[in-house]
Amino acid sequence: MKNIIITGGSGFIGSNLVNYLINKRFFVINIDKLSYSSNKFSEKKRNNKNYKFVKLDINNKKKLFKIIKKYKPKAIFNLAAETHVDRSIDGPKPFIDTNINGTFNLLECIRALNKIMKIKLIHISTDEVYGDIKGRKRSHENDKYHPSSPYSASKASADHLVSSYVRTYKINAVISNCCNNYGPYQFPEKLIPLMIINALNNKSLPVYGKGDNVRDWLYVLDHCDAIYTVLERGEIGQTYNVGGNNEIKNIDVIETICDILDHLIPKGNSESYKKLIHFVQDRPGHDFRYAIDASKLNSKLGWSPKESFESGLKKTIQWYINNKNWWTAILDNTYRQERLGVV
Repeated sequence: MKNIIITGGSGFIGSNLVNYLINKRFFVINIDKLSYSSNKFSEKKRNNKNYKFVKLDINNKKKLFKIIKKYKPKAIFNLAAETHVDRSIDGPKPFIDTNINGTFNLLECIRALNKIMKIKLIHISTDEVYGDIKGRKRSHENDKYHPSSPYSASKASADHLVSSYVRTYKINAVISNCCNNYGPYQFPEKLIPLMIINALNNKSLPVYGKGDNVRDWLYVLDHCDAIYTVLERGEIGQTYNVGGNNEIKNIDVIETICDILDHLIPKGNSESYKKLIHFVQDRPGHDFRYAIDASKLNSKLGWSPKESFESGLKKTIQWYINNKNWWTAILDNTYRQERLGVV
């Protein structure tokens, strides 16, 4: 059985990737410092002989090195990151610490071990590094980076570090830049779980600006499948965009959630959850549109998403309905719902 290390494996995408890889019969070592957005409550319940959890900040280079050397992984998926744009506007420093310095420490560990073990690093990044996309164009792997927030700037910096270590130190690394994910275990601050949970609690559904901002959406298990494909067949030094081919306005995402909930849990008196929608002041530097060109991943590695936006969203909503204890524990113990990212 081969070992795989995931940094940030208690976060949203990481939690799903841990389950995905265990099902693929890997022994998974999850390194996570368990910050505010980590799935602490899921972690307590996880009990699998093919899984090891290590509570550790990847900025602790000495301990990180020891763990990598001990387990000799086939690969490392780097998902350890601060990812919430509004929080990066409120306070950028944690994003610099984790997304840039943490990636640097991980690269240094791999570089130091490069002569005795060949580890393939899959560095998970975001479409936000490309910045605002105008017109009908889609972001291609060769496009210049134009990050707009401290979050996307920190991820862009990390991407450049990874690329430089491939060229200078000959480490085995691949970068993936993914569009917006949604699905089980997503922290309640993000758009889709926030709207689902607020609707279930009969709270208002706040929409930035007019809700016209466009994002490409991908079901999280499709993302896991994509980056596993990159692990198996991705070429060292390459970047692969991962997209869902689902460009949708935020307001349309929210109204679709309401439509599904109207069907699954009717409010009565023919009243729709859409009545909970209200528009709020836009956040600073809010990019209007992200759109990923994922044709390289499809043509070179043969990957395409299995879920449509509608099928994935239905599964996601049903998961939040069925797992109320999970998100109520987060809301009750670790999270205060308040407006962030206001300058």
